Amino acid sequence: MDIDAFVATNQDSWQRLADLTRRARKLRSMHPAELDEMVGLYQRASGHLAQARLAYGADEMIVGRLTSIVGDAHGVIYRRRETNPGRAVARFLWLTFPAAAWRIRWFILVAALVTLVPWAVFQVWIGVSPEAFELSADEAVRTSYIENDFEAYYSSQPAQNFASQVFFNNVRVAILAFASGILLCVFTLFILAFNGANVGMAGGLFTHVGEWERFWGLILPHGLLEISAVIVAGAAGLRLGWSVIAPGDTTRWRAVTAQGSDVGNVVIGLVIAFGVAGIIEGFVTGQPWPTSIRVGIGVIAFVAFWGWTIVYGRRAAAILDAESNSSSVLVDDVRTGDERLSHVGG
Repeated sequence: MDIDAFVATNQDSWQRLADLTRRARKLRSMHPAELDEMVGLYQRASGHLAQARLAYGADEMIVGRLTSIVGDAHGVIYRRRETNPGRAVARFLWLTFPAAAWRIRWFILVAALVTLVPWAVFQVWIGVSPEAFELSADEAVRTSYIENDFEAYYSSQPAQNFASQVFFNNVRVAILAFASGILLCVFTLFILAFNGANVGMAGGLFTHVGEWERFWGLILPHGLLEISAVIVAGAAGLRLGWSVIAPGDTTRWRAVTAQGSDVGNVVIGLVIAFGVAGIIEGFVTGQPWPTSIRVGIGVIAFVAFWGWTIVYGRRAAAILDAESNSSSVLVDDVRTGDERLSHVGG
């Protein structure tokens, strides 16, 4: 076959491969059948390139064209990690973090129960039991805490300083709850239960003296988001610890390292949630605004957080799984084809 016939016979498939390569740069926009077609065209074009080098090596235009087409397709099929910082951050927020949170949803449920049950127990117990109320602290301490200290805490510093302090403290607690999960989950469970019990004790004191509305008005604006983020951080720690307890069919070290990246993404994403909670606590909670406005802001943040992590997280996980499966099929098929074609090019 002469070179003109070679080009005329194959140029449509080369152009189709080039078109699919451009589309494949955004993998989610392609149908699985098109991905399969792209693999087949890539393997065929690679064979054409090897043939062109052997039979038409002197024609630099044909070899150069095929080299460019095959090289572009190869680069897309063996996708590199996103190098654009802005797009990488957007992908993390839009897909990686919510998907990672969705994958630990059952551990989130456990962490929520470990936090909220002690909270409810202590708040109800101290709220209704005179004996528990008396045992909670000295009378002077209780009176000062209820009448002044609890509320004054939220306006004890300039708002920006207070927000920064709260942010760093919450991040520290989250990292501690996460990292301590490696200790067979025990310390993480303790941190979650301890935090829940502390809030429950405060709520019980206010409830006992009939000031429960003031308590909720001060705790809900920032607490809905802040406590949610601590629960999710604890869940990440529990997932990490569970990989040590039940590693499955692999070694404990491999199980921990396999989970470490995914749950680590959860903790990184929570930094944003703690930042927002700190801003609310510094600039909203202590303001002399109507309780409905302050609590409303907290509810909006709460709904946005759980919509982001759980409601949308399910879809994000499905998208990433589809991408991973498609990429795995592409790479496996292409590697098989490359091994066959290497004999032609050799």
